[in-house]
Amino acid sequence: MAQDLRELFKNDKITNEKMPKNHQERFLDKLDAALPEQKQSKFSWMQIAASVVVLLGLSFGVFKYFQPVALGDDNPEVVTNKAVDTKTLGDISPGLKKVEDYYLASINLELSKMEYTPETKELFDGYLIQLNALDKEYQKLSLELTESGPSELTVNALIDNLKLRLNLLYRLRAQLQEFNTSDALADEVVQSI
Repeated sequence: MAQDLRELFKNDKITNEKMPKNHQERFLDKLDAALPEQKQSKFSWMQIAASVVVLLGLSFGVFKYFQPVALGDDNPEVVTNKAVDTKTLGDISPGLKKVEDYYLASINLELSKMEYTPETKELFDGYLIQLNALDKEYQKLSLELTESGPSELTVNALIDNLKLRLNLLYRLRAQLQEFNTSDALADEVVQSI
């Protein structure tokens, strides 16, 4: 049953007892004896976790730094795209970005138009080897642009590289058209016989 405190004071059932001297100190001593203070270890779990994260990060960095660079072989069918932060012509100026985009779009368009057949495999492979060599040279020039900064020679070499790749594709298309017309003529001759 709950009693109202006002009623208790009125009835004077509560006595005003005083605590003995040093009561609080004795209480704290008993509390310390019952629950001794735990010593803090030199390393808390947060410090250990932070050290593990730092060690893992350093290990990964060292692993990546000392990992040998795998060079792509000269197989034209295998094109390796390495993610390297290099500058492009578009990073230098908007005008050069338009030039670069034009040539790259034209190159991709020409490649998409071409039909690969077993009869033209040898012709395609020859051109793909040349295109792969030009692409590697373009990557080297882009790396030079990144490391040395823009220079007129490097910018001109990059543009010339793109022009040369596009001209190679135009030549390949012309040779494929000649091949197809010569095959068509040969088929007509065979059919007429």
